[in-house]
Parts: sequence; structure tokens; C-alpha cells
Amino acid sequence: MSFEWIINIVSNNWQMFLRGAGMTLYISIIGTILGFIIGLLVGVVRTIPTPEVGIKKIILKATNIILSIYIEVFRGTPMIVQAMVIYYGSALAFGVDMDRLTAALFIVSVNTGAYMSEIVRGGIVSIDKGQFEAAHAIGMNHIQTMRNIILPQVIRNILPATGNEFVINIKDTSVLNVISVTELYFQTKSVSGNNFRYFESFFVACVLYFIMTFTVTRILRYLERRLDGSENYILYANQMQVETPEDIARKKEYSDLGQY
Repeated sequence: MSFEWIINIVSNNWQMFLRGAGMTLYISIIGTILGFIIGLLVGVVRTIPTPEVGIKKIILKATNIILSIYIEVFRGTPMIVQAMVIYYGSALAFGVDMDRLTAALFIVSVNTGAYMSEIVRGGIVSIDKGQFEAAHAIGMNHIQTMRNIILPQVIRNILPATGNEFVINIKDTSVLNVISVTELYFQTKSVSGNNFRYFESFFVACVLYFIMTFTVTRILRYLERRLDGSENYILYANQMQVETPEDIARKKEYSDLGQY
């Protein structure tokens, strides 16, 4: 490995690397946010209690079957294959000429949503059932229970898994080069094709990927610590329960006299 070549490659192609890294972060951030929303909605729907009889039971079961198929398909197939099928298949099957960036955002979002839905569902199931029963006892329906009691706890609990999905998306955007999305891997491949220094070019890309994932990980760890709060808590008693020095002296005096 020649460090002179690395310096030369960076100095001559830093704009391409920067554009690629920016596109990678953009797709990862938007895809993770949309995927989180999809996963949250799917996870909540899949935890709705099934009615014993009626049309609602049929609708809910049919919805759960459709959502289960969606989850299994996108969790059971590689993203690179999904990219090819969705981008080229949308034009053949539906006559929709998808923009590459739009296709990339859609692919990352629905793929992330499939994984996040199971993470959310697991987070909801982990909440003690007594909280559901207490909410129903005071007249809350399922949506009110989720919004006011369950989801705030679930979102905090699944934050590490959500951050992990974000980091995975930063790396997995590299597969989108198969549909010519100009993310970091695509730009690096173009640079290496121009100078024929493949090792040095992809070494630079490796460093950039590491910087992005390391920075994101540190930011997420900071947010987790902030949400956890301080490790030391000062308990303040009710003002009526606070004893003044005069009260303590009076109690001792009465105790000595046998009157307290």
C-alpha cells in the first residue's frame, strides 16, 4: 500500500468521496426514519387483541396475514435482490419509471420497516401485562393505551436496536450501486476505475464508512445516557414531612419527659 497514492487519490477525488458519503448518510437517515414509522405502525397493528367474533376478527386476521407476508419476504431476501426486483420490476409490472433515489429510499425504508416491526412487537410484548389491564380498567382502548402508556416505554427500550438498524443501513446502502445510486461505494468504484488503484481507493472508502458508523454509534450512546437520566437521585420529601431542628428538639424533650 502506498500512502502517497492514498493522499493523491483523496486530493484529486475528495469531492466524489464527499458526495458519495453524503448520499449514503441521506439514504440511511431517511430510510431509517421511514422504516421506524412503518415498523411502529405494523408492530402496533400486530399486537391488537383479536376479537372473538364478528367482521372485525376477519379483517384483523386478514391484515395480520398480509403484514406477516410482508415481514417474511423482506426479512428473508437480500436487499440487493430487492433493489433489482423493485427498481426494474416496477417498470415492467406497473409501467412506473422510478427515479433511482426514490427507489433507493423506498427499498431501504420497507426493508428497515420489516425488521423494525418485529423489534417493536417484541418491545410491546415485553411490557408487563398488568399495565394493559390497568389501562383497560380505567376505560382506555388499545390505541389510547399504546399512545399514553406502552409506546413511550417501548421506544426507549428499542433505541439501541433502532440505532443498530441505522448503522446497518449505512453499510447496506452499498448494495444500491446495482441500480446506479451514486452512494459511497458507487463513487469509489468510479474513482478506482479511473486510476486503477483499487486497494487504495477502497481503503479510503473503508475509512469513511468507519468514521460514519463510529460517529453515529457515539451519538446514539450519548442519547441513551441522556434518556437514562442521572445515576444519582435526590429524593425530596413533601414539605409537610420535613422536620425542622425545633421539631427534633421538641420530640427529644418530650421523649425525655415520657410524654412523646
